[in-house]
Amino acid sequence: MPSLIAYALSLLPLGTHALFAGPGSIPLWNMGLPGIEASFDYVIVGGGTSGLAVASRLAQDRSVSVAIIEAGGLYEIESGLYSIAPGFAAAANTGTDPDDDSLLVDWNFDTVPQTSTTGRAMRYARGKTLGGTSGRNFLVYHRPTKGTLDQWAALTGDESWGWDSVYPVYKKSTTVTSPNMSIREANTSVTYSPAHFGSGPLKVTWPNYGSPLSTWVEQGLESIGLSSNVDLYGGELNGSSWAAVTMNAADQTRDSSETSYFQLVNGQTNVKVYHHTMALKINFSGTTATGVRVETLGLKYTLKAKKEVIVCAGAFQSPQLLMVSGIGPQATLKSKGIPVLKDLPGVGQNLWDHMLFGVVNKVNVVTVTGWLNNIIVAAQNLVLYFTQRGPLTAAGFGILGFEVLSASVKASFSNATQTALAAAGFPADWPEFEYLGLDGILAGWHSADDQNTPDSGNYGSIGGSLLAPLSRGTVSISSADMKDPPVIDPNWLSHPADQELAVHLFKRIRSAWAASSITIGSEYKPGASVSSDEQILAYIKSTTAPVWHPAGTCKMGKASDASAVVDSKGRVFGVSKLRIVDASIFPTLPPGHPQSTCYMIAEKIAADIKAGN
Repeated sequence: MPSLIAYALSLLPLGTHALFAGPGSIPLWNMGLPGIEASFDYVIVGGGTSGLAVASRLAQDRSVSVAIIEAGGLYEIESGLYSIAPGFAAAANTGTDPDDDSLLVDWNFDTVPQTSTTGRAMRYARGKTLGGTSGRNFLVYHRPTKGTLDQWAALTGDESWGWDSVYPVYKKSTTVTSPNMSIREANTSVTYSPAHFGSGPLKVTWPNYGSPLSTWVEQGLESIGLSSNVDLYGGELNGSSWAAVTMNAADQTRDSSETSYFQLVNGQTNVKVYHHTMALKINFSGTTATGVRVETLGLKYTLKAKKEVIVCAGAFQSPQLLMVSGIGPQATLKSKGIPVLKDLPGVGQNLWDHMLFGVVNKVNVVTVTGWLNNIIVAAQNLVLYFTQRGPLTAAGFGILGFEVLSASVKASFSNATQTALAAAGFPADWPEFEYLGLDGILAGWHSADDQNTPDSGNYGSIGGSLLAPLSRGTVSISSADMKDPPVIDPNWLSHPADQELAVHLFKRIRSAWAASSITIGSEYKPGASVSSDEQILAYIKSTTAPVWHPAGTCKMGKASDASAVVDSKGRVFGVSKLRIVDASIFPTLPPGHPQSTCYMIAEKIAADIKAGN
């Protein structure tokens, strides 16, 4: 009885608009009843970026019943402006310090100590809310290269994953709104082709604020050879551009899978949302998935799937759920006392991720640090936000730059690094480096306190990320209980080639800063005393932070690939009526930011399911 009372109380904020369907609300008739066993055509585990997209596309057929299991609630209520306003994205994305404060909409996962980054265990932000990480990310939207997707087609043996086939799927998911240049700052014009977008549910636009720092960062990147004003949406990534974001242009609020895709079906009686509900285990009859055992505030019950169980729990928890359900590396399962249903050695392996480091300078243009620590200016910017203006309409950055290294640059690397890069087989159009103009201090990203400067002046960073990393990590389990966090080991910078490329990227960042006329005084961090390759690498290791792009831990591939977990339709090998649809199935982590591809795979596989594939 106490659990039922607690659940009823939890409905009060969710039901504030319980007679209406819209962003930030779920009508009472859309809420699943905890403790009551029920059957649905499809049971979706995880109401995140891909999960709500695939669930909504399936549920548009009102003859199909869909259950959505989500461990969180609504970020509009549980996180408020920290998730809604793009400018709070940096504060809402937890720092790397495991003791850093977090949010109700985060899982509070930590990595194991990383031997190649000075033994640090790091907090790893993951969305625990309807919308998943699309409800707490930095909103960046661009697309990967043509070669990336053509390689996916080769790796899966399915031409439908090639660029020419999936480009229309990317378009289908989005609607674009041109930037409001009457409000944006000078020298912040955007290059893009409206033809790259369609009339889909996800809103893509540019903030009403263009960072003054980024206008200078763009010039710095141009000075080191990057073209400016490139289009990032048609399959090419080589040059710099103002980043598009997933945002409602009218009110400058975050657009997530909850505010976009879920609104296609919110209010329909064939959809039930089980919020604040934990998936404990996938049930099987033989090797056929039959449903999911769940728990809501202490009440355990089963949601049965007449057609399929579709796991969309993300790159950490999708492999975890498979393993606690008996699917994964046999030795791991046996060590935790889990009966082996299917020995799939690739589950939890092949973890790709990006990492971020940078160079910080004091600058003579306004950045976050110049106003964040001034309560009067901060209050003024908050008021500005409610008029859809000012820095809180942007997520603390503006310019993104991508660099495909020339053959001559690659030839300057050690023989071992050249051999390793060649063996990795990255497509020719795959950029090795990403540059980000960041309005603040990037020097470890330990917590929001990093932005507290000695003199409350304006500081900015040019960040760098390795987009062709050779280091691979793993996800494993500490027990047979889903409520125990997964064991996350990204293994960042463990490959010597990654270390050599990181040092080269760091030097490129310094060169970009050197071409700028906005710096004040000497380099703030790490400072001129860090000059040798050994010193630079040590600084990178001590300050690198995740970019929160985990992927590949249930990778898609051919049946002949012993490391593959799902086929080209997302179906788990060796069992039936079980599918995975999220970034864990990526064969490779695309260069840059993966949000657009998380939506694309949901659209594509939902269409496969509806077509009977």
